[in-house]
Amino acid sequence: MNTPAVDIKDVLKDISSLGLTFAVDLFVGKEPSSPDDCVTIFDTPGGVPQLTFDKTEKYYYQSIQIRIRNNSYVEGNTLAYQIEEELQGMAHVTVNSTYYSLIQSMGSPCLLDWDKNNRARIIINFNIQRR
Repeated sequence: MNTPAVDIKDVLKDISSLGLTFAVDLFVGKEPSSPDDCVTIFDTPGGVPQLTFDKTEKYYYQSIQIRIRNNSYVEGNTLAYQIEEELQGMAHVTVNSTYYSLIQSMGSPCLLDWDKNNRARIIINFNIQRR
């Protein structure tokens, strides 16, 4: 099973309206120094796996953070809201052989900071239920 960040990367790259290309402007786990405008997905701490009487049924409650870096605060926010709109409430889908019962935003996109090159970094966090 892939990490959620790897699977969500594949979801985002397949949404043509976002125009994201893996290893060009879409990354997982490490934000590169360039390009200036990019999206990076990080695995973040989530909840404990579901405990049930059936040990073969394992639901994982994980989370991710998506960081949008952009020279333009406005353009970065626009992309952040587009990503949120695509992922929020996504349910009952299989990505890379993993069943996602729900992807839920933890709140609206917000400014994390301005990096040392004066680029806006905007984040969105999502809770994920999968098995």
